[in-house]
Amino acid sequence: MCGLAGFLDADARGGEDELRAAAGRMGDALAHRGPDDRGVWAEASAGTAAALASRRLAVLDLTPAGAQPMRSADGRWVLAYNGEVYNFRALRAALEAAGHAFRGGSDTEVVLAAIAEWGLEAALPRLEGMFAFAAWDRRERTLHLVRDRLGVKPLYYGWAGGANGEGGGEGGGGAFLFGSELRALRAHPAFRPAVDREALTLYLRHGHVPSPYSIHEGVRQLRPGCLLSVRPGQRRGEASPRPWWSLAEAIAQGAARRRQGADARAGVERLRALLDEAVAARTVADVPVGVLFSGGVDSSLVAALMAERSARPIRTFTVGFEDGAFDEAPQAAAVARRLGTEHAELAVAGEDARAVVPRLAERWDEPFADPSQIPTCLIAEFARGEVTVALSGDGGDELFAGYPHYALARRAWAALGWAPRPARRGLARALRLAPG
Repeated sequence: MCGLAGFLDADARGGEDELRAAAGRMGDALAHRGPDDRGVWAEASAGTAAALASRRLAVLDLTPAGAQPMRSADGRWVLAYNGEVYNFRALRAALEAAGHAFRGGSDTEVVLAAIAEWGLEAALPRLEGMFAFAAWDRRERTLHLVRDRLGVKPLYYGWAGGANGEGGGEGGGGAFLFGSELRALRAHPAFRPAVDREALTLYLRHGHVPSPYSIHEGVRQLRPGCLLSVRPGQRRGEASPRPWWSLAEAIAQGAARRRQGADARAGVERLRALLDEAVAARTVADVPVGVLFSGGVDSSLVAALMAERSARPIRTFTVGFEDGAFDEAPQAAAVARRLGTEHAELAVAGEDARAVVPRLAERWDEPFADPSQIPTCLIAEFARGEVTVALSGDGGDELFAGYPHYALARRAWAALGWAPRPARRGLARALRLAPG
């Protein structure tokens, strides 16, 4: 992963050196996201100060040609980018056919050229991947923030300073701040952090702070699949995110194909092909790649598809626990032997897990209550000693209804679906009165 940060300020004082220093501090707050390179860009003209900072984890093109923030060949666009666009090779070929020449081999340069060639909003649907980025249009004096379809990569934004002198407020003027994590916004001198009481209530209810809220008052997460365009001097209410992709539309299109009588066997074959393509695309890297591996259906499928394409044994990583009720290591080891992987296992005792707890608040940057964060931190640290990129089976249970409550809901509907809607609503209201 990489980190990006920056600000837009119509009231900034000082020269570009001061702007770069301020943006650099914001970027340096994200050094853990990008240990391989540091970049800052800033300009002050026409009463506008714009600054972008990047911390890079190099995965594609490890040379300086992949450094960020990156300027387009025509000088119009400046891009700070976090993520991977998996179809960048196909996009690059199309752009080369249109006359673009490339300096290096990074997907960042391809994204920048796509924006320059097709325009930002026309380029976005062509990008297949996970990403969050800030693109400064020097000609139109507009900053664009973009987040991927499902919100895999984080991006926060908010206003600080201004007429009321309070960070995150609704007042006029002030600086528009953005960053991959909240700590980047806190590094700006005008930001005054305060707890958002509504977000705190949502955290206590859900165990996390849901999008578009953040734990800080006046700061929001950019929603998945959304674009936010901001001009210098705009107030908070004058710039609103707009969707560039719709999950509801994607679901409707899939349902329409199903109603048209798509063959089930053909669907299975297409699913297999899509999974194979997805795993292949995510293993394109100039650094070592592995798999975070539990031996369950999801991560085993990812590892099997990856192993099929690899000329040498792939690397798999598992965390094992003393408590047999939580220990998946024996199953993972058995599947790893079956697949012929180069398998590594981290044995975790109770004291190892407890030692992670004091670091969790720093890791997540805002409240997060999922207990899986402990083994996730442990296995990520363990794997990082051998690989830079790791695939996993996360998301499989959500996509393929793997959790027990999906089966429970189906059984409940079979038992209660016949009842009239008013009766079901009355039962639902009664159930909500019960705890848990």
